[in-house]
Amino acid sequence: MTSDVGDAITRVHREEWSRVVATLARRFRDLDLAEEMTAEAFATAVARWPVDGVPPNPGGWLTTTGYRKGVDRLRREGRRDAKHLEALMLSGPADARGAIDDDRLRLLFTCCHPALAIEARVALTLRMVGGLTVPEIARAFLVQESAMGRRITRAKTKIAAARIPYRVPSREDLPARVAGVLAVLYLVFNEGYLASDPQQQPVRADLTAEAIRLTRLVRELLPDDGEVAGLLALMVLTDARRTARVSASGELVSLDEQDRGAWDLALVAEGHALVRERLASGEAPGRYQVLAAINAVHTDAREARDTDWWQVVALYDQLLRIDGSPIVRLNRAVAVAEVDGPEVALAQVDALPLDGYHAFHATRADLLRRLGRSAEARAAYDRAIELAGNSAERAYLTRRRDQLAR
Repeated sequence: MTSDVGDAITRVHREEWSRVVATLARRFRDLDLAEEMTAEAFATAVARWPVDGVPPNPGGWLTTTGYRKGVDRLRREGRRDAKHLEALMLSGPADARGAIDDDRLRLLFTCCHPALAIEARVALTLRMVGGLTVPEIARAFLVQESAMGRRITRAKTKIAAARIPYRVPSREDLPARVAGVLAVLYLVFNEGYLASDPQQQPVRADLTAEAIRLTRLVRELLPDDGEVAGLLALMVLTDARRTARVSASGELVSLDEQDRGAWDLALVAEGHALVRERLASGEAPGRYQVLAAINAVHTDAREARDTDWWQVVALYDQLLRIDGSPIVRLNRAVAVAEVDGPEVALAQVDALPLDGYHAFHATRADLLRRLGRSAEARAAYDRAIELAGNSAERAYLTRRRDQLAR
């Protein structure tokens, strides 16, 4: 296989996986079959494209190939009656670029059905819609790869056994269903913005773009839902900084060191407009709206030194009334360090039960460094590096550790 064809297959897998799975899932109403036939279609591409060339419409080729293989599988196994198979053959596969947005949204709501446990919803969506591998998802959940594989298999089995419908819910049902969907989309976005797999690029623009695209679709369905708007604002304000987040040498660039001239001003403007829209509504904000407001404060500052840290702390206080988790308290402590100093912040951080979380140790290391406690800071950096999965983040932490005075 030539490198050009290999690169093309890698790119198409990244861009088309969820499209093909979603289309086949709609045709067959069987997630297992859709996933298996998509994998077989890609395997066929690996064998044929080096000889035949990459087709003009790779997604359409893969969809058609996977569809035909699925029909052949059903015929061999006798899993559908003759009339059903004939109907499938006559209807043919949907074009991969046709009603694809609806197909992926159907797949998203199916994977996020409330009959599934939240962990299963997230894992299944990351696999089927986000296209993450089982090892990547296992790292995101901090569980064994085999356990994650079983979790995804059980989720697909439950969908089939419970006859969970493959459709977008009715407008009346959407509000009750959307919270789980938003949680999943945020996790997909975060996996793209700071990839957990050290073998992947540090930032996976394909996943962040997919999460944003799907969130825009949900907003079209629920234009008055504040949390949908809040999550979209949070995503675009975060993604606006993506190009400045990793240096040319592959090292993470912290917010205070980023070149703010490299930020995407159109995304910043969109995010600020969404935040202003929600403020003007007069409604009490939810978690995503407050997080978006915090990001709006950061992106409103022309230089890091111009950041209104008092407002950031106040917004975190508001967020704590909604979500009092240790991670929110950790992020608040980072802001407290800028207002009350690193010693006050360190006391708050040390009280948190987050020993297995790399950002906890990275935060401690930075606070200890600022306090001149180099030996303790070095140990904290070592622990953060050990736990961090992202290559750019590990490079950044390693450099900061190595700059400590001995």
